[in-house]
Amino acid sequence: MRAGLYALKPWYADRLAGTRRLLAARGAAPDALTAAGVGFGALAGVALATVPAPLVATPLVAALLALRLAAANLDGALARDTGRSTRFGAVVNELGDRAAELAALAGCFALAPSWLVLLAMLAASAPSWVALAGAAAGAPRINGGPVGKTERCLLLVVLAALPAYAGPLLAVLIAGSVLTALARLRALHRNLAGATGVTGSS
Repeated sequence: MRAGLYALKPWYADRLAGTRRLLAARGAAPDALTAAGVGFGALAGVALATVPAPLVATPLVAALLALRLAAANLDGALARDTGRSTRFGAVVNELGDRAAELAALAGCFALAPSWLVLLAMLAASAPSWVALAGAAAGAPRINGGPVGKTERCLLLVVLAALPAYAGPLLAVLIAGSVLTALARLRALHRNLAGATGVTGSS
């Protein structure tokens, strides 16, 4: 399942290959890139909340979220390239990805009702929950979707440009995230159909 902008990930990874080689040569730690991604997400949230001029906020938020996505792409790739991939590192990677997105969305508390922002945070996490649940059941990790991580970042850039429409834009993010979670769930059902002997606990 590679619907949406996630289909561009291989192309994007190629564009970052030089940066990845430079980081590997300098001994950069993959976890440091994960932390940097969280930091960039948090700074994007701060910009959303505190920069009132859309002409300034929009390129600033776009640049910070682009750096957040680059860090999310580089940390796992760097770990694989340098032989430092670990199962716990994968956990840190996932937690960092969620924290970066929630930190960026937190900036919307200054622009929209709190209940709507909280609902957006919940909905934005749902596609990843579905993908991780599927992986725990033995299915390949499902990414992408109509409103995946990259599309949600793009919506936040639009929100920075049009803060007066923060409510409707967050509603679009919520609806799109739920639709993405359902699409992934459907794909997982097809993938796991016929599988037997899979059990789990909560």
